[in-house]
Amino acid sequence: MTSPYTFFADLATEAPIPARGILSQTLSDENGIEFSLFGFAAGEQLSEHTSARPAIIHILEGEGELTAGEDSFPAGPGTWLRMDPNLKHSLVARTPMRMALYLLPKQAASKPAGDE
Repeated sequence: MTSPYTFFADLATEAPIPARGILSQTLSDENGIEFSLFGFAAGEQLSEHTSARPAIIHILEGEGELTAGEDSFPAGPGTWLRMDPNLKHSLVARTPMRMALYLLPKQAASKPAGDE
């Protein structure tokens, strides 16, 4: 029998930061939600792209710059961004960086905060 849960004592150990390049690892992909961790060497970037699904980016460690649509933001530990499908976005790691990415189900529509 498999376990009814998945447990990671320390997510950072699941996203090693490479000497160069970007490493990614999918840790969960169930019920339309995919969770992946990324490790970026300093100076690496995810070029501008889009996703067909809503997505959440959460910076866990490091410093960089995050762009969503026409807006750019400093990115550091605790930075969190939720994006609608097809929004152009990019990320530049100024220092070694760890990032969590959640790809959400396509039917998940964004709601303004407080709208329930």
